[in-house]
Amino acid sequence: MNILLIGSGGREHALAWKLGQSPKAGKIYIAPGNGGTAQCGINVDIQDDDVRGIVDFAKSNDIGLVVPGPELPLTLGLADALKDAGIPCFGPSEYCAKLEGSKSFAKQVMLETGVPTAHFAMFRDADRALEFIEEKGVPLVVKADGLAAGKGVIICESKERARHAIEQIMVHKQFGTSGDKVIIEEMLVGEEVSFLAFSDGRNIKCMPSSQDHKAVGEGDTGANTGGMGAYSPAGLLPVDQYEIMAEEVITPIIRYMEAKGHPFVGVLYAGLMMTENGPGVLEYNVRFGDPECQPLMMRLDSDLLEIMLACTQGKLNEVDVKWRDDTALCVVMAAKGYPEAYPKGMRITGIERAENSVGVKVFQAGTKEEGGIVSSGGRVLGVTALGDDLAQSQERAYQAVDIVNFENSYVRRDIGDKGKKWENS
Repeated sequence: MNILLIGSGGREHALAWKLGQSPKAGKIYIAPGNGGTAQCGINVDIQDDDVRGIVDFAKSNDIGLVVPGPELPLTLGLADALKDAGIPCFGPSEYCAKLEGSKSFAKQVMLETGVPTAHFAMFRDADRALEFIEEKGVPLVVKADGLAAGKGVIICESKERARHAIEQIMVHKQFGTSGDKVIIEEMLVGEEVSFLAFSDGRNIKCMPSSQDHKAVGEGDTGANTGGMGAYSPAGLLPVDQYEIMAEEVITPIIRYMEAKGHPFVGVLYAGLMMTENGPGVLEYNVRFGDPECQPLMMRLDSDLLEIMLACTQGKLNEVDVKWRDDTALCVVMAAKGYPEAYPKGMRITGIERAENSVGVKVFQAGTKEEGGIVSSGGRVLGVTALGDDLAQSQERAYQAVDIVNFENSYVRRDIGDKGKKWENS
C-alpha cells in the first residue's frame, strides 16, 4: 500500500520511520518532508496547506492512506476532500479539527461535555477584553483563538503583560486573523502532561503518557517554543490512571463528535495541567504532538500502519496496540536564537555515529539534503533514546547529543529531570 505523509518536522520523520517498518507499506511519499524523511521514502514538493495538490497527488499515485502530521491541513478540510475522492485519511474532519483550530470552539465543547478546564471568557472587542482584565485581575492566560504556531498562549502575571498581550494579538494582529477573538482564562497551577489516544470515531486506544518541555530555557524559563524535548511514560500520569483519565477527557469528546454526526478519526491529544484540585484540560490537539511523537514511536511495539488503517475503517477494537516497557526520551537540538531569529545552512555531522549508540535514533526536523545534511529550521534534530528507566534513557540521549555536531546548536540539558521525582516516589 502506498502512503502519503504530510509535513516536514521531526514528528513526520518518526512517523515515516515507523510506517516503513510495516510489511504492508509500499512506497512512502512525504510532502514536503526533510532530510531525514528522504531516507525513509520519497519527498515531494507539495506544501501542507495545498489541499488540492495533496488530493491530486494521492489520486495520481495510487495512495491507499494519507497521514497528515500537522494540524493546518486538517483545519483546512483535507480529510473531507480526501473522503470525497474516496481516499482514506488518518485524521479528523474539518469540523472535528476545530477542537485545535478554534480555542473558543474547544472550550464550548468542554463545557457541554463536562470536561474539566479553566474558567474563561471570550472577546471579539479589545476594549471589552481590557475591561475584563481590570475587573478580574491577574494571574491569567490570554490565548489567540486560532492557530498561532504554538505562540498564541501568553501567561500574564501582571496587568501590564495582559494589556500588552491584548494589544499585540487584537490590535496589531501579531497572529493575523487568529487573533480576531481571544480567550482569557484563569491560570491553572501545576505540572503539565500529554495524554493521547487513537480513535476510529467510536473506539479509542490510549497511548502512554508523555511530558513535553515547551520553554526554551532550562528550568522552564524563557519563551515558549514548539517543544525542546519530551519523554514517555510520565510518572505524573501513571498507567493505572489511563482508563480513568480517558473517561474524563477523551471519551466525552469522541462521543460528542459522533453524536454530532462527525466521528473523530485519528489522534486526539489532551494537554493536561495536573493541579491540586485534579486535572484540567489546557488544550486539545487533533494530531500527534511534536516532539512527543518521537518517544511514543520509539515505544510502539505494534504495526502503526495497521493501527491507522483500523481507525479509518472503524475497526480499532480489532487491533492489539502494544507498547514497550522501556522509557524513551527525546532531546531537541535547536539553532541558537530559536524561537526568534536563528541561522540556517549549518552542516550537521555525527548522526550516523550517534545512531550506533544503544537504543538511539536521531529524528530530523529542520534539515535538508545539500551535499550532506544541513540545517533549515529552528528545531533541527530530535535525538531520541530508549532505556530501562528515565535515568538511562536520559543518559543515552545526551551521550548521543554530544556526538552530533553543528555550528550554533543549542539544547536544554534538563529534559526529563522533572520526571525523576515521580519515578523515585
